[in-house]
Amino acid sequence: MNARGEDLAGRVAIVTGAGRNIGRAIALELAAGGAAVVVNARANRAQAQEVADAIAAAGGRALAVTGDVADAAAVGAMVDAALARFGRIDFLVNNAAARAEQALEDMSYADWRRVLDSILDGSFHCVKACLPQLKAGGAGAIVNIGGMSGHTGAKHRVHVTTAKAGLVGLTRGLAQDLADARVTVNLVVPGLIGTPRPPGAPEPQHHSRHQTLSGERGRPEDVAACVRFLCGPGARYITGQTIHLNGGAYLG
Repeated sequence: MNARGEDLAGRVAIVTGAGRNIGRAIALELAAGGAAVVVNARANRAQAQEVADAIAAAGGRALAVTGDVADAAAVGAMVDAALARFGRIDFLVNNAAARAEQALEDMSYADWRRVLDSILDGSFHCVKACLPQLKAGGAGAIVNIGGMSGHTGAKHRVHVTTAKAGLVGLTRGLAQDLADARVTVNLVVPGLIGTPRPPGAPEPQHHSRHQTLSGERGRPEDVAACVRFLCGPGARYITGQTIHLNGGAYLG
């Protein structure tokens, strides 16, 4: 049993982009707290199923669902599948994101839209589809996952920085709109997290401009622990906030 007990027992969470790295860690951590978890991946069914199987092997409940959050119909199908299996939705973690490094001169409007559709419009679609269930429970939580570059800027990532900065406004606006329904909305901003990268993929340019105070990179599990807290009963008075989880990278 996790040392904090099952603080999320009886609840149901949807985690988008949960097939690997930070999303995977969030799904596992919410399940460790007792929540049933819908593990979403855009297209990689095997990755999503592996996470769901890991949750089940630990005694939890999980459902793997593939679908692009940029597609409102796919999001609706995911929510329908969640309700058919678990009967409710209490937590939504908007983690899915398309990221790319591309000079503005080489960026087409389709490239621009692909990133904004995934990060910003995808979060909108998921909130809209989950909203009736989040409101019905009386203690719902939305956690958006931002990015350090949305606050510092980053070379060759103007589409990513724009979308991630937009999550700040989305979070604050939703916190206002949903307060009466007792749904909290917060933004977690990871920075300098040590995650595996595909072979040949370069380190993001903006990472080289910052260092943590300890000199160490964070872990996906560090982000997951913060998300679990924000979904739990001890965070009901926290809403509309941007929480930077970066080891003091802005201070170094």
